[in-house]
Amino acid sequence: MSSLSKELRAFNLGRLPDMVRLKYHAMSENAFRFFRGTCHLFYQHLSKSKHLPKSPLAWVCGDLHLENFGSYKADNKLVYFDLNDFDEALLAPALWEVLRLITSIFIAFDTLDIGADQGMNMAVLFVKSYAGTLCKGKAQSIDPRTAKGIVCDFLKQADRGTYAGILEKRTEIKNGKLVLSLNHDRHFKLDKVLKRQLKEHINEWIKRSNDGPYNFKVKDVVFRLAGTGSVGVKRYLFLLKSTNTKEHYLLLDMKQSFASSLQPYVKVRQPKWDSNAQRIISVQQRMQNMSASMLSATIFNGEEFVIQELQPVKDTLEFKLIKDRYRDIYQVIDDMGVLTASSQLRCGGMDGSATIDELKAFGCDVARWQQSVLDYAHNYALRVKKDYAQFLRDYENHHVDLN
Repeated sequence: MSSLSKELRAFNLGRLPDMVRLKYHAMSENAFRFFRGTCHLFYQHLSKSKHLPKSPLAWVCGDLHLENFGSYKADNKLVYFDLNDFDEALLAPALWEVLRLITSIFIAFDTLDIGADQGMNMAVLFVKSYAGTLCKGKAQSIDPRTAKGIVCDFLKQADRGTYAGILEKRTEIKNGKLVLSLNHDRHFKLDKVLKRQLKEHINEWIKRSNDGPYNFKVKDVVFRLAGTGSVGVKRYLFLLKSTNTKEHYLLLDMKQSFASSLQPYVKVRQPKWDSNAQRIISVQQRMQNMSASMLSATIFNGEEFVIQELQPVKDTLEFKLIKDRYRDIYQVIDDMGVLTASSQLRCGGMDGSATIDELKAFGCDVARWQQSVLDYAHNYALRVKKDYAQFLRDYENHHVDLN
């Protein structure tokens, strides 16, 4: 058994074995999905590097890559394009976030057989956009009024999205009632006892939480599969129906929370959160311009979960768009640089983060650290390619199986 297999097995202990097998299957698809599923390995190696320039502390989402930006409808009912995954969020060196995103650019471009020079151009563009936004010291947001190119199209689609569309895809009529469809390839049947407990828990959450929707009741629940790195954690999808408005439904996502993959490698004092779920939503609320609807933390059967409304549209920007609309991707990468810097500026001075003035000074000094960042990300992308090849060999020989 390779050392890589041992690392993967150790990390995924405590996850649901059947779902971990699905995770490994997804990771076997290409190097980009393998990279998405091995966030912990990235930071394990990064923490050992002695040649990276120092950077100020900042709040980071922790798993920033091309597909962790997307659209969502916030509590104010407006649509935004922003960072959208905070499971790994922690206080860490600002460049750690930048390095993971740039590495994802190199891996994605190589996976799609786009030239290395074009990948480097995009990486340089991201760094300049990120540093330039820090240097200005003012956070920006992107909504349908300010978006351009692919992102503008993406947000307009999200703004038009309705529950009718998502309900059509995820539900069916059974015995005269609307229920979540088990024919959907990402829905799985639950044990009857667990299903009843989940219904009771969310109905109680609706009654007691300020974040819950008023006058709704749970009608159905299924196990939900989503993402790559998070496959293997417990995740549930709830169908809620209004008790006073006819045929009015909501979909609620409830996802299990674990400690951040960065935690073992960050030698910085972190705030004392009540739970990992509370850490996730607290940092998300800090970093995003506006937070997703019904964002909340809960404890179910002694385990921590994050709750939020399921979006009525596909809410991530697929990296395959790079291949189809390469020229348009310049604007997307530029936007990603702006949003990454903006998320750090919004948290400037909070709980140990560098102040806005310190972040500004770091951004204005980009010439000092740019080349080192590009070199590390490029070299690490080559390592990921080798690790992915080893993973495929192990996967085919069942060496990464949890049994």
